[in-house]
Amino acid sequence: MHRAVAPVLSLIAACAGWLATASLALADSPAPSAAEIGDPRGGQAASLAGNPGFAIAVVVLVAVVVVVATLAWIRATGGPGSPTERR
Repeated sequence: MHRAVAPVLSLIAACAGWLATASLALADSPAPSAAEIGDPRGGQAASLAGNPGFAIAVVVLVAVVVVVATLAWIRATGGPGSPTERR
């Protein structure tokens, strides 16, 4: 057998074995369920689940940390470009 044919045949055999053992994924019925409307975790509407104020505060905190880290990096590395390029 040619050297280039053996890896191809083993790949085909592996794929055939995988496909032979793969099972069909079955979805649930498309009929509506009897579940309650809203978020079952908090009893509120899904858009109001959790604490929006805390989420906004975390986003603002991350933005401030990123800006400070970027400015510190720029100051530590001397800014964009090398000193010979600036005039």
